Amino acid sequence: MVTAAEPAVFDGARLMSWARRSTAELERRRMEINELNVFPVRDSDTGSNMAHTMRAAVAEAERLGEGAGAREVAEALAVGSMRGARGNSGVVLSQVIRAVAQNVGGGEIDGSVVSAALDSAVHFVDRAISEPVEGTVVTVLRAAALAAAEQPGDAELADVSRAALSAARTALARTPSQLEVLREAGVVDAGGTGLVILLEELVKEIAGDDAAPEDVAAAEEPHSQLANLEVMFLFDGPLDALEAELSRMGTSLVIAHAGETEGKVHIHSLDAGRVIETAFAMGRVTDLRLEVLPATPVTENPGRLIVAVTPAGSLAALYGEAGAVTAAPGPDVVSGVLAEIRRSPAGEVILLPNGQLDNRQLGAVEKAARAFKQTVTVLPTVRLVSGIAALTVHDPDQPLSTVSYAMSEAAGEMRTAAVQRAEKAGLVQGGAVSRGDFILVAHGETSRAPENAGEAVAYACRRLLEHGGEQVSILYAPEEFTRFETAPLVEQLGVDVLAYPADGLGAVAEIGVE
Repeated sequence: MVTAAEPAVFDGARLMSWARRSTAELERRRMEINELNVFPVRDSDTGSNMAHTMRAAVAEAERLGEGAGAREVAEALAVGSMRGARGNSGVVLSQVIRAVAQNVGGGEIDGSVVSAALDSAVHFVDRAISEPVEGTVVTVLRAAALAAAEQPGDAELADVSRAALSAARTALARTPSQLEVLREAGVVDAGGTGLVILLEELVKEIAGDDAAPEDVAAAEEPHSQLANLEVMFLFDGPLDALEAELSRMGTSLVIAHAGETEGKVHIHSLDAGRVIETAFAMGRVTDLRLEVLPATPVTENPGRLIVAVTPAGSLAALYGEAGAVTAAPGPDVVSGVLAEIRRSPAGEVILLPNGQLDNRQLGAVEKAARAFKQTVTVLPTVRLVSGIAALTVHDPDQPLSTVSYAMSEAAGEMRTAAVQRAEKAGLVQGGAVSRGDFILVAHGETSRAPENAGEAVAYACRRLLEHGGEQVSILYAPEEFTRFETAPLVEQLGVDVLAYPADGLGAVAEIGVE
């Protein structure tokens, strides 16, 4: 719940105040962020670029004068940041502000606007960066967006903002575990640090003072609490003042003095991001090291979640009946998968990509998931039908390594093919095809198929059974068949046949033989 001092919505004046204070804080910490800048190149300008971009945004908005509404201010900030953006970090910042401007529908900013803006920013940034890399501001932004989206639809502005800040801090602290260059340099991501500053200033502006937000971690659900990290670094600066600040942020605080202003700092903390930010703000930090401390021993089963990337509809229902949760393929698939993982209390996660994720998306999921507590295992399911084969052998009582092997083996041993319609005329094995003709795609080869959907499926089954098999599984697009009957196929093929309607299949049929 918000206090009386915390507004339910932001008007233009409060938005402008947030922009000014964010600019001032980015400027104040410009050198700190510059020193963190080791990726993509060590040009030490991320802090300068973000501060310049934000100054340009504020300058544009100040032309409006007093009394401008939130929508007008947001649009002016977006225009100014776009025109004044410097470097990759400035471009990313401009996209975040653009997302705010595009989501101020009613002229004021409430919790739902912040949530929608962060979600839009993820998509804008993903499009703006040709090859997004996890362990950078992309990861921090996505974590903030997911946390905001998990809040109830009627959540207050303060609650949504605190949840986003907490998740962003956690993701920032763990960026070294995702990007080797950060780990080697002993730093967190520079752009991500800048984004955390923007969220911190948002929470402070909502609170109406300059105090650091308290109890941010309390906004998280129990399964999203921060990991207990061991943080170690060399520090050059006011050691006594640093000790006073850090004493409230964790346990096992030890500062070994090497001089009046130099020393080695050691602390166990559930909010390592805040520890690191505080240290960088107060002095010079080098040789930063993070280690995840062992969790308190537990005896209960950690629980297991299976996430299948599957088109919505009947096929998603089929996977659900088999015990999996689903995420729909498309431009939002990475966020969809991560949202399912984040909201689950399960300690183990098995991901069935089912041929619906490209290599970049797979890499993004795997690296971003390192910011979560769960162990995520990706299985090699190349088609939707092979994902079903993997699910049929899942045994929740078996250890993760054992069951992953069994599921991978089941998916790998299934011979698969897809009956599709040719997208254009051309030559394939068996002759020429016109656009819309049936073709068979199997083992990387494309061949001509009979001109009737049912006959094309039967042809595919016979081809796959040439090397043996006892059961055929078929996923078929309902719109391609007036009626799909398995009895004639059983009689013709001499094996068991299982068939399931599959909305959004993207093919006439997928066939698997075991």
